[in-house]
Amino acid sequence: MEKIKAGIIGASGYTGQELVRLLLGHPNVDLRAVTSQSYTGKNFSEVFPSFSAAIDLKFESIDRLNELSEKCDVLFFALPHMLAAAAIDDAVLSKAKIIDLSADFRLKNASEYDTWYNATHPRPAMLEKAVYGLPEFRRNEIASARLVANPGCYATCTILSLLPLAEAKMLREPLIVDAKSGVSGAGRSADIATAFGEVNESIKAYKIASHRHTPEIEQELSDFAAMALRLTFTPHLIPMNRGILVTAYCDVEQSIEVGDLVHIYERRYAHEPFVKILLAAAPETRWVKGSNTCQIGLTLDKRTNRLIVVGVIDNLIKGASGQAVQNMNIMFGLPETTGLAQLAALP
Repeated sequence: MEKIKAGIIGASGYTGQELVRLLLGHPNVDLRAVTSQSYTGKNFSEVFPSFSAAIDLKFESIDRLNELSEKCDVLFFALPHMLAAAAIDDAVLSKAKIIDLSADFRLKNASEYDTWYNATHPRPAMLEKAVYGLPEFRRNEIASARLVANPGCYATCTILSLLPLAEAKMLREPLIVDAKSGVSGAGRSADIATAFGEVNESIKAYKIASHRHTPEIEQELSDFAAMALRLTFTPHLIPMNRGILVTAYCDVEQSIEVGDLVHIYERRYAHEPFVKILLAAAPETRWVKGSNTCQIGLTLDKRTNRLIVVGVIDNLIKGASGQAVQNMNIMFGLPETTGLAQLAALP
């Protein structure tokens, strides 16, 4: 087939760089354009020497979005929230398919966006056109979409860890999620809170009871459970570059056995190439680093009748850029694993 012509809007951040790396190695993609407001006019490999001899593109300005949408089949938006929604309109969507890695189109209710992001959504009418891009549960909708909202990293790991229970109508409150992420999740912009001296040899909870991925997790869990669900979500920053580990707790019926729960998960993910259920050990972030894989482990505490689900992903791959490429593959009728066969690098 003819190669997919792709462009990346906001290619100088961590997720943008990962998109460049993945798309350069994708056999069905021709990377045509990269943009950056900070580095407009500079060669990509000049700013990121690790890409020397691999890419011959200059950073362009997002102001040329109309032109870029005409020369690309798909545009990946890797911008801070509010910017993508302000830039994407029907004219752009009529020319190129869009995969947005920001939060702008994840929530179906504009008032929820206004509440959690402390801003009025620039284009609330566009929300109904967007598909939440979690391939394992929204595959058919993604295939026919022109606008896909790539899920958040915490949300991806949490939802994959709990949705089989939601589908089975076994998920119930109280739901408690403890999540830990490497510092790359905060982005590449300078911030004293993520400086080496501030995070090394330490761990901290942040945005307690107020993290912005909370409403999208609740949105998806509630949809598949066919009932309104709320959870207590607490994220933590840990001193490593990348990776997310989610530990989720939920009560179960006294009569349930761990084998029954494992069967539910194994049956649901039996044909999912990027979700693996571990039986012999609890998942670790190093086992998925650099890959598009989510690993999940289940432990049933019979003393308390509480299920403990541990899930891990690489926040920049399955939690962002890899999942975006997976969504692109679905949108263009390619096998989902195309360009995403990387295994974790150890140690």
